Amino acid sequence: MLEGKAVLRETDMPEQMQSHAMELAYQALDLHEVSDCQSIAHYIKQKFDDVYGPAWHCVVGKDFGCCITHLGGSFIFFRVEMVEFLIFKDGRDFSESKEEAIGVLQQFQKSDT
Repeated sequence: MLEGKAVLRETDMPEQMQSHAMELAYQALDLHEVSDCQSIAHYIKQKFDDVYGPAWHCVVGKDFGCCITHLGGSFIFFRVEMVEFLIFKDGRDFSESKEEAIGVLQQFQKSDT
């Protein structure tokens, strides 16, 4: 496990959720090799989906770029020693039913003509 303190880079999450994200990062680092970034990311994503609902994403690594859209209050970017963690919820609303989504699409298409 990495022993370093988590360093917050940027976030718009509530403090309790931030603490939970960092706690999960430490748990994931305990369970997986530091080099197994995919397993670490999968562990954190699954835990966030379980607690906060679906559509969470997690990126873990030592050097990556990103450009994302996220829901307000659902973004955190921090590091533990040399490992970076990006966790966010997708910008789409997955609670819509298929029928509601089709209705919105039809309204959009009508307003386009």
